[in-house]
Amino acid sequence: MKTKSNKSITEIIKKEPVFFISALCAIASMFFVTPSAEYLAYIDWKVLALLFCLMAVVAGFGKCGLFDVMGQSLLTKCSGMRLLRFILVMLPFFTSMLITNDVALITFVPFAITVLCAVGRESELIWIIVLQTVAANLGSMATPVGNPQSLYLYNHYNIPTAQYFYTIAPFVIVSVLLLTAASLFKKNDRAQVSFETRSKLESPLRISVYSVLFVLCMLCVLHLLDYRIVLAALIIALLIFDRPVFKLIDYGLLLTFICFFIFSGNLGNIPAVRSLLVQLLDRSSLMTSALASQIVSNVPAAVLLAGFTDDWRGMLVGTNIGGLGTIIASLASLISFKYYMKSDNAKPIKYLAVFTVVNLIGLALLTALAIVI
Repeated sequence: MKTKSNKSITEIIKKEPVFFISALCAIASMFFVTPSAEYLAYIDWKVLALLFCLMAVVAGFGKCGLFDVMGQSLLTKCSGMRLLRFILVMLPFFTSMLITNDVALITFVPFAITVLCAVGRESELIWIIVLQTVAANLGSMATPVGNPQSLYLYNHYNIPTAQYFYTIAPFVIVSVLLLTAASLFKKNDRAQVSFETRSKLESPLRISVYSVLFVLCMLCVLHLLDYRIVLAALIIALLIFDRPVFKLIDYGLLLTFICFFIFSGNLGNIPAVRSLLVQLLDRSSLMTSALASQIVSNVPAAVLLAGFTDDWRGMLVGTNIGGLGTIIASLASLISFKYYMKSDNAKPIKYLAVFTVVNLIGLALLTALAIVI
């Protein structure tokens, strides 16, 4: 008979598998590098503070109904399936640039399921959700705050903002074209979307507060404001206006980052491992980071490998296009899969097959673009 502690550990593993793995990696590395105060130097506190602030702001906007209102406003104008598919796919693409890929999927995948079921298009679920997942993973690379690995690399290498956009722009443009073609190529059957209850914006005061906090976060990302000022302002604002938001923050992601900071820092102090990683990255940091993402996902790959190469362009492109491929290449992809599995008559094998084919095609095309550029 399982004890309560065994059950709780099992639940933690199921709920936060990447955190559990990252914790094991960090603990294992401690056998090779004795724990000391130097561990604190491994951790990028600015990245952690920014992630915390951005997650809080996005959670606050979500509570106020901003994303539901935006989605409903766009979809009520649809009269055909092509436009409906296009909007459902592009919503996570463009919103992920500011609210991160995982939050975009948490917001718009359930929304898509509800809409498609309402218009009797359950047969489109797999195709649309797969495209939404690809859209969120690719759209999020357009800005430094779109996903955790970009934010980390942007700060780790102190990448000039103009250079960031210049480097990533070709991949964003091609992604838009590919996703547009994929969402429009099917028949344009008639489909009128309506909602029984219209979402409304709640608490204009809170929306104003979160808007100001979001601007402060952007100023910090652009190196115009100290992250400690932003963190202090956010905590004070939440304590005054919206304390429940503290419960909506993904602390598992923050702990995962800390564990991988420790793990990668310790690996850097093991000569044999450091030598191997440097050799692989010297050959191609883009290919090494993209392939590593297929196994450990792109966020840990960025944290693990960034300390062994100065090629920020290869790392930035590699970890972002590396979010395509396997379903664990980007952890945000698991969010979509979980939501799909909750829908009626879910077909997991078919979903994984379509997901894998679409992602591998996307990965191949964007890798070819990277090689040409």
